[in-house]
This record gives sequence, C-alpha cells and structure tokens, in this order.
Amino acid sequence: MTASRKLITWRTPPWRGLPMKHARRRQSRLRTRVAGTTGLLTLALGAGIAPATAAEKATSAPMSSATSLDDAGQAPGQMVALDDAAQAPGQAVGLGHAAQHPRRAASLKVAPAPGQLTLPAPTGRHGVGTVDLHLRDSKRMDPWVPGQQRELMVSLWYPATHTSRYPAALLPNSQQVLPGGVTLPTTAGHTGAPVDSKAGKLPVLLYSPGGRGNRATGTALVQDLASRGYLVVTIDHTHDTGDVVFPGGRHEASMLPPGTKSRDLIDVRAADAHFVIDQLAELARGHNPDVEHKPLPQGLTQAVSTKRIGMFGASLGGGSVAAAMHADSRIDAGANLDGQLFGSSEHQRLDRPYMLFSSEHHNRNTDGSWARLWENLHGERLDLKLRGSGHNSFVDNQVLFPQAPGAFGVTPEVMQQALGTIDPNRSIEVQRTYVAAFFDKHLNHRSSHLLDGPSRQYPEIDFIR
Repeated sequence: MTASRKLITWRTPPWRGLPMKHARRRQSRLRTRVAGTTGLLTLALGAGIAPATAAEKATSAPMSSATSLDDAGQAPGQMVALDDAAQAPGQAVGLGHAAQHPRRAASLKVAPAPGQLTLPAPTGRHGVGTVDLHLRDSKRMDPWVPGQQRELMVSLWYPATHTSRYPAALLPNSQQVLPGGVTLPTTAGHTGAPVDSKAGKLPVLLYSPGGRGNRATGTALVQDLASRGYLVVTIDHTHDTGDVVFPGGRHEASMLPPGTKSRDLIDVRAADAHFVIDQLAELARGHNPDVEHKPLPQGLTQAVSTKRIGMFGASLGGGSVAAAMHADSRIDAGANLDGQLFGSSEHQRLDRPYMLFSSEHHNRNTDGSWARLWENLHGERLDLKLRGSGHNSFVDNQVLFPQAPGAFGVTPEVMQQALGTIDPNRSIEVQRTYVAAFFDKHLNHRSSHLLDGPSRQYPEIDFIR
C-alpha cells in the first residue's frame, strides 16, 4: 500500500438492497478491494486508543481510518479515539487521513522514523516457534456473512528448539510497511521450528485481541509466554477484526452490520474460543485441523495439553474472557487486560480463577461491569492496577508508537493519553511477570508470593481490594 492510495470508508455496506446474486458478487469484489487498505491499519492502529470505560454503542460498518481497541463508544468527556480524531481539531490523524493529507501528516513534526520497528525479546529459557493454522467450523455459519461457514486464522506460539534453522516469522499482518517506509517488527518466533520436547506437555493459553485489532497486537506478551513453556493460540475473529488473510491470498475484511453491539461480538468470540479448543483437542489426538493440511511442526501433536487451559485478552478481547469461560468449562483461568465487559457474563457466577488487570484510571469504581463481575467471582480473584499506564499499555502499541509516532499519525499529546507515563519497556516487563505468575499458579501449580500483595520489586502494581 502506498501513502498516496485513497482509502475506502463506508457506514452502510454498499451491497445492501441489491438482488442476492448481485449483492454477493459486489460484496466479494469490495471485500477484496478494501482488504488491501485495512490490513496495515488493523495492526498499526487497530488496537487504537479508546478508553476502557466507554459506554457500549452500536458498532459501525467497516472503517478504513484508524480504529479503536474497543468498538465501544466514548463516554462524554473522555478522549477521542483515533478513528474520530481527524474531525477533532488538534487531535491525532489516522493513517488513512494522513495518507490523503500530506500537509496534515507533516505537521506532526516528529523526527524521522527508524526503518525497522522492534519488540522486546522474550525472557523465558526456550526459543520460540510459530505456525499459522486455517480452521473451519463446519457446524457453524458465520454470523456476519450469510451463507458462509465460520472460518478463523490462528497462530500457535510454542517453546521450540533448533530455531536458527527456521526463518524468523513476520507479524501475521497483511501489510508490513507503514507510511514513510517504516517496517513492522520481525518476531522472535521461527516458522515451523520443532517443539522443544524438554518443555513437556504444554498448557494452552488463548489470546483474544481488542475490537478491530488482529491477532498480532499482543505479540510482545504472547511470544514471552511461549518462551516460558506455554502454547499460546492467538485468534483472529474474522469479520469483527480488520483484514484477515487466508491461504491463497484471500482477504476477509470487517463486515459488521450497522447496529452491531459489543455484547454480540463477545458472544461470537466466546463461540470462537470454544471451537478453537475443540480443534486443539483434535490436534492432541494426532489429527491435523488445518483446512489445507499444512505440515505441522515436529512434536506439536504430542505436546498439546487440553487439560490445562487459560485465556487472556486486551480490551474487548479481555472483556470476552468471562463469556468464554461460561461457554466452555475447559478454560481453567482467565485474565482481562483492561477490557470492559458487555452482555450477561458480568452477572453470572464464575467459580474459576480470574484476574482483572487495569490501566491507571480504570477500575471497579469507574467501570460498573467490573464491579458487577467482581461480586460474582467465587474462585480466586485478583484486581491489579498498573500505575502510570494507559489503555494501549496492554498491547504492542506501547512500544511501537514511541519508535515511530509520525508513521502512526500520533501526536505526543495523544500518545501520552494512549500510553500513560510509564516506560513502555518497564510496562511490558511488569505485565509479563504478573500474567505469567497468574497462569503459572493456576495451570502449572507453581505458586508465587508475587500474587499475595504489593512488591518492592514491582512498585508499579497496586492490589485493589
């Protein structure tokens, strides 16, 4: 995608009202057409800067300008998300608007961006392997596209050996180059590398991204957990996220109809998580669930353990964890990274371990869904706050934005709103430590005093009682 290409934006799908056969044909053409414009945005700003405590509203149809981490609307007085920023004087400009208005982008007055963005290296003792799988649910139709079976792209991240013999994996994103020639990071994962048998049976962690964010947006945390001995499965929730690329170069863009509610997205995401666990069970039985039956990494089928499963997510993905736990009792523990809840899950009793992990200004006093959920948590429950953090501190934006704010179209003011004041690398270090400690305790039965209360080593963490 070049910076001069005009991006496509609509509120109502343009095939509405057409005869069915013509509508499907035009829908297919437009889906392919828009895919090339949205893939980059999904990663670059698909994790956006919308506040976690926003009130639910109907989601709009696909937008190709910068999008927010959660599709919930902004409450009065709260900061403007990047998808609305182009209309707000003095606010940041989304990538799409920057491409169409070079002078506006140039007014950001930032230093030239580096050519290659980076993510912090994993800290575990294992190398990291990764493989992408194409999954199809033959028993479920896609809720957003009539007449189409539900299909997902997922990435599996796992402890690996002999990684130097396998290529370093790119982020699973359709576009790798941002405006100005800035390229997205290469991951610490190595495509198809053998599973490290010394890691034994691997507990599973599912990852659900923020609204309109894709499965790449939490890679700094995901690949670290893999290096610690987890099989982490990141999920693209097709048609509620941005551009998803399937084998053969087929693109599926966001297809949410006007009026879609966040609670509806969460219900679909919970069903997606249930299906993914079913496919992992097939994998553990020695079957290859990939639609194209692509070769699997050596040792993968023997390593999967569906007897120990956790789930975590950021923003809307975090808000989906409780619903997924209600939908599937195989999920033993869940962690919500700064995500508001929508729908029935906040009102239902949950008797398995659950951790709330919030940004500086988001907690049970400001988010009624968290307060209601807290009263219904009857397993071990934790409510942690990361001091100095913003909503985007829980996704890779926290380290990507500061490296190339101009490429992302982010002003210093908006970046501070999005990321807070905490050092990005320290933020990632603290999150990695506490998320791993939580799942180590409940999936690996390795207890740590870190979860008992405040730590001098990590003064950034407040325990909300």
